[in-house]
Amino acid sequence: MTRESIDDLEVLLTVAQEASFTRAAARLGVSQSALSQTVRLLEERIGLRLLDRTTRSVSPTHAGARLLETVAPRLVEIREEIAALGALRDKPSGLVRITADDHAAKSTLWPRLVDVLKSNPDIRIEIVIDYGLTDIVAERYDAGVRLGEIIAKDMIAVAIGPEQRMIVVGSPSYIAERGIPSMPQELVDHRCIILRLPTRGGLYAWEFEKDGREFKVRVDGQCVFNGTGLMIDAALAGFGFAFVPEEEVRPHIRHGKLQAVLEDWCPSYPGYHLFYPSRRQPSAAFAAIVEALRFRR
Repeated sequence: MTRESIDDLEVLLTVAQEASFTRAAARLGVSQSALSQTVRLLEERIGLRLLDRTTRSVSPTHAGARLLETVAPRLVEIREEIAALGALRDKPSGLVRITADDHAAKSTLWPRLVDVLKSNPDIRIEIVIDYGLTDIVAERYDAGVRLGEIIAKDMIAVAIGPEQRMIVVGSPSYIAERGIPSMPQELVDHRCIILRLPTRGGLYAWEFEKDGREFKVRVDGQCVFNGTGLMIDAALAGFGFAFVPEEEVRPHIRHGKLQAVLEDWCPSYPGYHLFYPSRRQPSAAFAAIVEALRFRR
């Protein structure tokens, strides 16, 4: 069977239902000769005669009746399913799956999606927490959320948050004990809280930049974590400096529980972006979610 066979089977079914090439042609809006040729080519591909033709009528052969008995219900199901898919295009409905890290999900995704879900009860959302660089196509996600600078170039990226930056923070008790570093290199003499990268398992080297100069500092300390939540808890408990997103520790800084150091060495970088493969016909549900998440200054 070729890919055109579904259309050919529709033609065969219509001719059999009308018992006439003339009436079937009028129903389908094509010429009688075109229908006759379609049926003839279908019979040649299958290798069996499917319709008996006389000057007065057209009727299925035994093979044709058997084929139509099996295929006709499935053609109806296919037409109904295509019609149902049309509803997805016109009305926001269906499942949208997004992968993000925990902070992005809590700070950006969920707050923006609450109103969308309340206004569109037929939209279903699944948010999967993942710190790795997930292949969203292979894992069948509709989209992912990551920092703008680590998104693959072949993806469409939509900014959903402002610029961010990583900053070094420590508790007042630790700073009173060990002092404040004036240069990033001095961190090697301090206790630091280390991040183990979720993708490759290596330890993250802290990255700094100022006046065009870039430094990477490999720090050491008593604690290693693979997420920022526990890093912040350890910094609050006085276990040393942590290098974490400023947004996550701003409340602690405001209340005096943590103090930022080396701020002039911590530049901003692109914030959270929603990324997804190129889509020419996105579903209405997906389009509604993208629009709700889009960052507006």
